[in-house]
Amino acid sequence: MNSTKMKAREVLPTKPLGRMSQGRQSQGSSKSHDEANAIRAINFTLDPANGTPIYRQIIQQIEYAILSGRMKNGDKLPTIRSLAVDLKTNPNTIARAYNELEIRGILETQVGSGTYISDKKPVMEDDSLNRKIREVLGRFVNELRDLGVENKELIKLIESYLKEKS
Repeated sequence: MNSTKMKAREVLPTKPLGRMSQGRQSQGSSKSHDEANAIRAINFTLDPANGTPIYRQIIQQIEYAILSGRMKNGDKLPTIRSLAVDLKTNPNTIARAYNELEIRGILETQVGSGTYISDKKPVMEDDSLNRKIREVLGRFVNELRDLGVENKELIKLIESYLKEKS
C-alpha cells in the first residue's frame, strides 16, 4: 500500500495577542514577520490516499497541535493563501478547515490581521483519539520492523523504556 504523502511546513507560534483585542497589526512587506515565524508548531502532513478529506486532516492536525501545547491561545496561523501554496492544495480547502474551526470557537479571525488560536480547547472524540494513537503506533512499529526488530524484542524495548521513565 504505497500512498503519496504531501509534507509541508511547520507553523511556529507567534507572540500571543491575549484575548485577540489588540486589533490590526502593522503589515510590512508582502510576508509579515509573524507569517515568516508561523512555520514550526504544526508539521502538516497530508495523505490524499487515506480516505479522510484534506480539510478534515488539516483540522485534526491543528487540534492536535493545540491539545499537545505546541500551539497556544493567541498564536497566529498562516494565511489561507500561503498555507494553500505550501500544502499544494486549493485555498478553498484551507478556508473550509479554518471556517469550521472558527465556527467551533477554536480559531478567531481578525480582518486585516490574521487567524489566531482562541482560548477554547478542542474536544477530542474517543474515536478520533484512538485512530490517531493507532496511526502513531503503526508508524512506530513499522519503523522498528524496518530496523529488523522482532515483536518479542519490541515488547522488551517498550517495557524497558517505560521502567526507565517511571
